[in-house]
Amino acid sequence: MKEYNKIKGNIGEVEAVDYLKKMGFKILETNFKLKFGEIDIIALDKNVIVFVEVKARDTLAFGRPIEAVDYRKQQKIKKTAQMYLIMKKKPYADVRFDVIEIVGDKIDYIKNAFM
Repeated sequence: MKEYNKIKGNIGEVEAVDYLKKMGFKILETNFKLKFGEIDIIALDKNVIVFVEVKARDTLAFGRPIEAVDYRKQQKIKKTAQMYLIMKKKPYADVRFDVIEIVGDKIDYIKNAFM
């Protein structure tokens, strides 16, 4: 089951990248990993650096995918984003945290999902 979830997640991330590109985003990084966290997609929306968490599910049987982006997950994403900005020498950049949830073949894009 764990392997299936990883494959489903990878497919979801590819779909999310395509979706963002169609919206005019420039993809900067995918699967950016540090020892304490990972960010699925880092993109540029005009002059804003957007950190995107992607959650994909087959059904809503276990709730909406965005519900898995709880406070603890948000803190990990924010810490990883902060380190990314420092590493790229952009500590004062305008940033946003978005979530893309995919259920079956339906994509919902949640802009400013958390701060």
